[in-house]
Order: sequence, then C-alpha cells, then structure tokens
Amino acid sequence: MTDIARRRLLALAAMAPFAGALPAFAQSQSTPEAEPAAPGAQDKRLMEMTMGSADAPVEMIEYASLTCPHCAHFHEEVLPKLKADYIDTGKVRLVFREVYFDRFGLWATMVARCGGPLRYFGIVGEMYRTQREWTQGADDAAIAANLRKIGKVSGLTDEEMNACMGDQDFANALVERYRKQASEDGIDATPTFIINGEKVSNRSYEEFRKILDEKLG
Repeated sequence: MTDIARRRLLALAAMAPFAGALPAFAQSQSTPEAEPAAPGAQDKRLMEMTMGSADAPVEMIEYASLTCPHCAHFHEEVLPKLKADYIDTGKVRLVFREVYFDRFGLWATMVARCGGPLRYFGIVGEMYRTQREWTQGADDAAIAANLRKIGKVSGLTDEEMNACMGDQDFANALVERYRKQASEDGIDATPTFIINGEKVSNRSYEEFRKILDEKLG
C-alpha cells in the first residue's frame, strides 16, 4: 500500500465517528460511550463475518465496499445463486471483508457491524438493495440520517447506533484491519475475491460456478 493510500485511510478513520459531529446522527451530549470489552474478550463488532460451514472445502473471501455499485450488483444478482448452490450446501464458506474507498463506506460498515454477527448480513443486504437511495444526500448529515434509518429498520436502537458511531477506537480498528488485509492480498478494486488463495476479479454466476467446481474437484 502506498504512502498516499495509507494517509487517506488514516484521514478516513479520523472522520469516521459522526455521533455528535453530525447532528443528524446523534448529539454528542447524549451519545453514550462504548462499553469496553473485558480483558481477553473479543469485540463481536470486529469478528470476521462469514456465511457457510467452517468445514467447507472452498473458502471464498470477498473484498467489497458498501458504496460500490458493482458490489451491490453481485449481492443482488450473483450471491443468492452462489448461496443456494454452494454456501448453503456446505461446499463454500464466504468471508466478507469491507473495503473503504470513502468515508461513507466506513460509516455504513460501522452501522452494519453495530448489529453483531446475527444481524450483519441482513443490514448489509439492505444497504446494497437501497444503495442508490442512501448514498444520495445534500451533505454528510443527510447520508448519516439515511444510514440511521437503515439501522432502525434493521432493528438497531438509537443507543446501539450512538455507541458504535461515536467510538473512535472502533473506527481505527476497522481501518487498520482493512489496511493490513488489503495490503497482504493486493486489493485495489472492488469487488475482488480470493478463492482458496487465488485472486479472482468480479465474474458472472456461470463463471464463478466454473471456478468453484474446479476447486471442488
């Protein structure tokens, strides 16, 4: 990763928490602090988000941005078929890793992860389904308000969202993990996939099926 890209990520992290900074999301005076995890405990908001069996013979890592139209198309048109034919049948385990090309993608990730692993993919799916709507707004506050609406429709409370979105350490951890993973896997576009160690660009369902069938032998 270049120095320019690294500086850009640090800037994104600094801008990330918008509880208080953006009144449309939350007022700083009423934003509760995130409760620290117990020593040795794992913050569930930072867990690897996966679909499918941990024992699946094929691992498919997806790097995607929640503001990326091509990623939305994959999740709307291709993933449901892959899920039915490969993930739900125990053949493939999908690992979803967020990419941050803009601060709105980072904000969206924080909202999605506020719900924990059980609600995560439902929130992500709604964000992709309504991507054209929630990414439109006159200013940052409008985007923040749109994200809050998605969170509330998905069952998140104001308290849950305020705690997550005002947590600078949470934002920093997400950005640092993305920086490390993207650097290791050479990610410079979305969506990009790593299938059993092989880097693969975005494909149609039929093309993915051919690759997966070859991996499955």
